[in-house]
Amino acid sequence: MLIFAGLGLWDEKDLSVKTLEAIRGADHIYAEFYTSTLPGADRGRMETIYGRPITELRREEIENDPGPLLERAKRGTVVLLVGGDPMVATTHIDLRLRAQERGIPVCILHGASIAGATPGLLGLQSYKFGRSGTVSRPYSLPLERRSPSGSGVGRGWVPGDAYRAARDNHGRGLHTLLLLDLGMAIPEALGLLARAEENEGGGLMDLLWAGVARAGSPEPAVHADTPQQLARFDFGPTPHVLVLPGSLHFMEAEALRTLAGAPPELLPREKP
Repeated sequence: MLIFAGLGLWDEKDLSVKTLEAIRGADHIYAEFYTSTLPGADRGRMETIYGRPITELRREEIENDPGPLLERAKRGTVVLLVGGDPMVATTHIDLRLRAQERGIPVCILHGASIAGATPGLLGLQSYKFGRSGTVSRPYSLPLERRSPSGSGVGRGWVPGDAYRAARDNHGRGLHTLLLLDLGMAIPEALGLLARAEENEGGGLMDLLWAGVARAGSPEPAVHADTPQQLARFDFGPTPHVLVLPGSLHFMEAEALRTLAGAPPELLPREKP
């Protein structure tokens, strides 16, 4: 059996009792932290609390050569620990399909996800979010998407897909969650989005945006303002995410003003 277990958003104590029981009863415990980090965790503390040794896997051991992992899951019980919720990343969906193609039973133990935590911290209604996107640095793109001419990487590269997702959602009155590359801070992401706007058009960088840092931690940071002001705000250490609010229910507007310090004149209200 292959068990995908989400560890939640912050540290080694965020996992569920079911996940802890699965870890203690498994034959092999693995973890990967390249699709999502667990910023407040330490593998030594994890092993002490969970009572089992944990083997951390590299990206290629899951995406390119998962055969040894799947073979162990065919003969016994394997737990794969991941930050957040395990089925958010397409990497894990692919591994799940490979397991089921081999007749390996699969179990999913869900964990808290940034997709649910961000609306909660900002006071936004989760069902009003449209398609999300990722603001990536050039090096994180697959090789086939990198262009030596400069349109794919370096100074000429911009996160066009993420910007278009935000623009399309905003046109329909929907909120947009933009995930950032691991280690990327909000000012860097806003700078890339501003460059994308020069290519794509849309006028989004004059609107109200919101930033969230360290969701799930004891001290998360939230703030809403113009991109220029957000870039100056001290969000502290990463991980960071960005949200472009769409049209706001009066309760959402009040939440952004009260919880995130949004200037009242920037709050886009729903049409009556």
